[in-house]
Amino acid sequence: MRAIIALIVGCLSIMAVSAERKPNIIVIVADDLGYSDLGFQGGRDIPTPNLNKLAARGMRLSNGYVSGTWCTPTRAGLLTGLYQQRFGKHGHEYERDNALDLAETTLAQRLRAAGYVTGLVGKWHLGSSDEYHPQRRGFDEFFGFLHGGHNFLPDLPMIIFPDQNGDGEDFFEDAWAAAHLNRAIMRGTESVDETSYLTEAFGREGVSFVRRHSDQPFFLYLSFNAVHTPMQATDLLVAMFASVQDPVRRIYNAMTYSMDDAIGAVLDQLQASGIEEDTLVFFISDNGGPKLHRYGYNASNNSPLRGSKGTTLEGGIRVPFLISWPGKLQPGGLFNSPAISLDIAATALAAAGVSKQPQRALDGVNLLPYLQREVKSMPHKQLFWRSWGQMAIRQGDWKLVRYVAKMDEGELKRGEPRDIMTPYRLYNLRRDVGEQQDLAAAEPERVADMLEAWRAWNTQMKIPPPS
Repeated sequence: MRAIIALIVGCLSIMAVSAERKPNIIVIVADDLGYSDLGFQGGRDIPTPNLNKLAARGMRLSNGYVSGTWCTPTRAGLLTGLYQQRFGKHGHEYERDNALDLAETTLAQRLRAAGYVTGLVGKWHLGSSDEYHPQRRGFDEFFGFLHGGHNFLPDLPMIIFPDQNGDGEDFFEDAWAAAHLNRAIMRGTESVDETSYLTEAFGREGVSFVRRHSDQPFFLYLSFNAVHTPMQATDLLVAMFASVQDPVRRIYNAMTYSMDDAIGAVLDQLQASGIEEDTLVFFISDNGGPKLHRYGYNASNNSPLRGSKGTTLEGGIRVPFLISWPGKLQPGGLFNSPAISLDIAATALAAAGVSKQPQRALDGVNLLPYLQREVKSMPHKQLFWRSWGQMAIRQGDWKLVRYVAKMDEGELKRGEPRDIMTPYRLYNLRRDVGEQQDLAAAEPERVADMLEAWRAWNTQMKIPPPS
């Protein structure tokens, strides 16, 4: 009888430990991904079965945004939960070495303090000197590169700013770029000779991290440089899209397919390790697809949105956004209220039961009660943007925006000035997601009210750098 009682008590203890387990957290970030290039976003020419499966298991945020118009600012906001304009010398619109202010605490630091093992696989782009190294910013493990880009295969030409035929300056001819954007992969603080296709290597390392830490709560920041330039893929991958006539799009498709495959390998490992239901997964892009030469054109597709990476139009800041947590969130669900990448930190901390206790209140919001329909209101009354003299504010269905005027001409070449802005323009995004019909003249009071709100927000931010 005692043996039976002991067995029952043991089983109950195991169940209690399982019930109390903190969820694993995975944040997956794509780089320069087009809004409509994935199957769950309506894309048809690139197979993305694994991300489609993640969308089917989780929830899609149809009005999902990032806080920046390009790589570094978005990443600074994502890892702090704060509008990145709040910190750094210039509000992270320009910081020396793109370094994340040492006064700020990252999501990784908060989770590690709560007992999580933390890992970064992929692109960092938040400072390359020793004090800014990922393992000084909360990550136990690091495999990837420190700067804003990297060759996908060693020693290939590095065309960071291709034209629509894929031609352009080879950055290998620049000594700094050749030294820092090629054969610059690190494991921890040591250089490694990585010869695999880089997206596949990041998938391999993500799988390894999950497998090795499946018995304890972990945070994995899986930060791809796909589909950022240089446009590079293996011959085998490119051959899959041989029928695509556009030479840049052909490689873009191959790069996107490879990223989806790498993500699938990580998701499969969750299942193999028996921790799929214990894992909260976020997927997002760091900004919209670059449609302009100045921002590293890659033939991405942002339709039905207008604009590009580098602009405050929807095509620059509205991105694919998924959140999956089996058993906790509605599978195949759709959330239509505006949400932003800043919410990832707040949501992850809440899921982990971690007290935020930041130096200042987070700008991000815990989305779980909204996604679970416990709260009926919208998580944000307003969202704000500021980038390189451009601005935007979203309030309900309405958006007030001012952006680089050259965008209306359809091209902005590298080296061309971007200091001439459009007038303030007003759009109703529910009726006009493509931002085609400017309603500013018809709604002057709304324009004035929204501009006043944006200016009040802006007074709380760091002063931007001189243009």
